[in-house]
Amino acid sequence: VFSEPSTHSDGHRATEGGPMALSCMRCPAGTGGGAAAARRPAATPPSSSVAFSLARCGGRSAAAASGWRIDAVAGKGVKAPMDAVENAVTPAAPSTVANGTSSAIIVEEFEDLASLVRDDEASVSITVVGASGDLAKKKIFPALFALYYEGCLPKHFSIFGYARSKMTDAELRDMVSKTLTCRIDKRENCSEKMEEFLKRCFYHSGQYDSEEDFKELGKKIKQHEGPRVSNHLFYLSIPPNIFLDVVKCASKSASSVSGWTRVIVEKPFGRDSESSAALTKGLKQYLTEDQIFRIDHYLGKELVENLSVLRFSNLVFEPLWSRQYIRNVQLIFSEDFGTEGRGGYFDSYGIIRDIMQNHLLQILALFAMETPISLEAEDIRNEKVKVLRSMKPLRLEDVVIGQYKSHTKGGITYPGYTEDKTVPKGSLTPTFAAAALFINNARWDGVPFLMKAGKALHTKQAEIRVQFRHVPGNLYKGSFGTDLDRATNELVIRVQPDEGIYLKINNKIPGLGMRLDRSNLNLHYAARYPKEIPDAYERLLLDAIEGERRLFIRSDELDAAWELFTPLLKELEQKRMAPELYPYGSRGPVGAHYLAAKYNVRWGDLGGSEH
Repeated sequence: VFSEPSTHSDGHRATEGGPMALSCMRCPAGTGGGAAAARRPAATPPSSSVAFSLARCGGRSAAAASGWRIDAVAGKGVKAPMDAVENAVTPAAPSTVANGTSSAIIVEEFEDLASLVRDDEASVSITVVGASGDLAKKKIFPALFALYYEGCLPKHFSIFGYARSKMTDAELRDMVSKTLTCRIDKRENCSEKMEEFLKRCFYHSGQYDSEEDFKELGKKIKQHEGPRVSNHLFYLSIPPNIFLDVVKCASKSASSVSGWTRVIVEKPFGRDSESSAALTKGLKQYLTEDQIFRIDHYLGKELVENLSVLRFSNLVFEPLWSRQYIRNVQLIFSEDFGTEGRGGYFDSYGIIRDIMQNHLLQILALFAMETPISLEAEDIRNEKVKVLRSMKPLRLEDVVIGQYKSHTKGGITYPGYTEDKTVPKGSLTPTFAAAALFINNARWDGVPFLMKAGKALHTKQAEIRVQFRHVPGNLYKGSFGTDLDRATNELVIRVQPDEGIYLKINNKIPGLGMRLDRSNLNLHYAARYPKEIPDAYERLLLDAIEGERRLFIRSDELDAAWELFTPLLKELEQKRMAPELYPYGSRGPVGAHYLAAKYNVRWGDLGGSEH
């Protein structure tokens, strides 16, 4: 079902003398795609292009099944084969309905239009730079396969691996095949789909700073694209010190001449404000801001994306989302393993740069932002930037850092951080940090936002905890003794693992007496939604292909995030602050509990299993 063309106030169709977009539901669910269509707002088509976007991700109509998409980019013009399409969009005499408004394009008109462009379908070429690395093998290629399996990739796509390692196409396919899984609902023969996917994967060996090598890559891409409109996506799965070399070479020698070129940049985005600004300035020598997709995979996680839905579409929560009812907010990230021989990279960044400055701060901005005027990417990102710019400077006394030491448990000795051979001896790099942050605005004034992130802790989890204020004049406070925290409502959003949302409420235990209990109203995703949740990289890769920027970080967001953390990081390094040691597998340094107590807060994840 195709959307009606928009009309102006005078009743003329928007296509008369202007562009027009035809689109159907993007990822239809069992009811024809309504749920997926709601996922994204309709975007305004480029001023000089005609855009056709048909359903992918398991569409059930014949047109959707073909999965084709044509995007002509504004400012680049439309190639000759597309001219007929633009002329075909506007019929000589638009049909009208009884009230005089323009009617929807009838099916016959669209079929005529589609027949003109089927031979000129657009292609998407995805190049994974650093294809032999762990991230590419464990995350990027499996995510691309999952998108292909679900029918979310365009009909014409190719995947190219690029790295310095010498490898043939067959060797790349063999390497990739070992990481692909048939985790998705087996509606079709997975092994056949895997073979079809691997046939679309190719390899090109080259240096990261060689324009000549990228020119050869560009020729290889062109061979697979043929005469179609070409779109190029580059994923930089490489260390940040070679980002600029790759972007320079790719933009000059392997960018698209007829469609769009986009680059996904993997974190870290610098080490501080200065290096981040230099990186952004360097990237913008060769790319526009709209071409740069700074990926933070935490923003692609299902429960993080559900944050705004939970808040803005439920009346029960929206009125409570302020200092009047919320006592504190906790953002907790923990891993139950250490660096395990990969300390070289981690030691140059530390837990604050690796987790807090990006993952947790982005979640905080999404949580605390004002209602955006729409779901458009720029409107959402504008509100996030306002939050980041409203934050109080971080003080050293509001931060606790720690480092794990060796610990023996169950007859097994777990090594400390500095015992890792890839970590410099005597390193003061924190593997744990807790911080209290505050937002200087009317909604959140005085509410502590407590962050906690660490490695080698007692559990692996990521969650958001919202602790509400005590009930004023609580009639039942006697039933809880002096521990009023036990009577406090708490909303918990468990991002990983075992995704879920639950609300802690006070409840009477059945019986003749008056005994109270603290119970959970629980939305357990695995029980409620049996279909497996897509990996964050799947969502973000699909968004990048579509040009959807909502979950990617804008340059001014990045600047504001670094402005908050850079002074703190410099002070820690200049004063050579020694981290508090904590045993491997423990709940972290004792100092984190004192920090919480300073603001009359108790960490919500210390009560053991609650689910």
